[in-house]
This record gives sequence, structure tokens and C-alpha cells, in this order.
Amino acid sequence: MKRNRIKTICFIISIAILLLSGCGSKTKMQDGFYTAEMSDYSHGWKEYVCIMVKNDQIVYVEFNAKDPSGYIKAWDNAYMENMLTVAGTYPNEYTRYYAAKLLEQQDSSGIDALTGASSSGGNFFRLSAAVMQQAVLGDHDLVVVEAEAH
Repeated sequence: MKRNRIKTICFIISIAILLLSGCGSKTKMQDGFYTAEMSDYSHGWKEYVCIMVKNDQIVYVEFNAKDPSGYIKAWDNAYMENMLTVAGTYPNEYTRYYAAKLLEQQDSSGIDALTGASSSGGNFFRLSAAVMQQAVLGDHDLVVVEAEAH
């Protein structure tokens, strides 16, 4: 009887601690670098997001894509010229836009998607959510994000 009473009291205290620990405070990100990348290459490129967190703030953001050799998409001038003509934007523009907005807002949920880069924008939102979750966990392992099924 006494043992059941102790278990019940411990259970109630545990629930109270869990409830109180979640009230009034956001989950903090741990200091360090965190990276998430797409699981597969799309049109020869694999997109990724890397952030650096310091004192629960994102202080650095890189959003880009690389080919299998590691060449960065935003450096590809021929790709830029072709995409600008077709889509009205290009990798060096939209990757900087998304990175700057995440750095400014500290959250990707309120960032407007750019016309002409909708696929990359969708990947950015999923990658940034994954990498920020890693920062909350303090897990520095690379996060691989599965591509959406079409």
C-alpha cells in the first residue's frame, strides 16, 4: 500500500514537472553548426542548409546546392543565365534571399516563397525546419531530408 502511494506521488510530481517546464519558454537551440541536405540530387543538384547557432540565435545561414563533385550551384553562371531567362530568378539570388530571411526572422515559417524558385523554396522550408530541430536537440549529425513524392 505504501509502495503504491509513493509511486502515485512520484507520478504526479513527474507530470507536474513536465507541465511546468513547457510553460512560458521556447525551446532553446544549442550552440554549434548544423546541416541538413536533401536525400537525392534533383536536376544534378543536392540542396542543403547550414546554420551556426550562438546563444540561442542563428548567426550564420548558408542555403545552396552542390553537384556530385561539390561544385556550388550559385557559382554556375551558365545555369544562372538560363534560369534567369526562364524563371526570372537564379540560384545566387534566391539562396541569398532565403538565407537572409532566416537569419533576420530566426524562423522560416513566415518567409514568403519566391516566384520562379518554388521547388527550391519548398526544399528550403523543409531543410531549415530539420536543421533547426537538430539545433534544439544539440545533434550535430548531418540530417538527410527525403524529397517530396510527386
